[in-house]
Amino acid sequence: FAPADLARWYNERGFHFYVTDLDMREPLDGAGRRKAQRSLRACFAALDAACQHLRQADGIDAIILSAADNAAPPAALWCHARRAARPVDALILSSPDFGKGFRGRLDISCPVLVIAASGPQGRRSAGRTGRGSQSGGVRLGQHVTWLSLDQAHAADGTAARKRLFDEMGRWLGAYMYGQVRDQLL
Repeated sequence: FAPADLARWYNERGFHFYVTDLDMREPLDGAGRRKAQRSLRACFAALDAACQHLRQADGIDAIILSAADNAAPPAALWCHARRAARPVDALILSSPDFGKGFRGRLDISCPVLVIAASGPQGRRSAGRTGRGSQSGGVRLGQHVTWLSLDQAHAADGTAARKRLFDEMGRWLGAYMYGQVRDQLL
């Protein structure tokens, strides 16, 4: 469900790693068809419950929410909807799939790291039109860092993963120790 190297990376740095399912696509039924889509409300409820449990039952004081692909939009929308309460301390979106029809401004109050592929097949951060925006019309807020991974090195998966973890660690270090945000890595 979650890449083992990602969980290991967090654990080696003293983070606890928890997983909740935010994919709005339901699993296949017995006949190989997808069930009805999970609602955005159900994703929000799962995140609310997970954060409440982490803080109250496990005593976790800082939560970093990480979401990839189809799980990224519900995570970003939840952070926008809960911005006054600020239930997480940081949001990491990896290859977010907002879809072509998604346009809008999300006011996310916590720092956001967006990891996206560059090159002809990937999203390019160079297409941004303004602070905190992404090509395609999505604006995420004021404290956004864009990490664009070069597709030219994607053939060497080990090197690409190492660079991803190095850059993510650099961003988390800058965030956790209060250094300047809003950077392009």
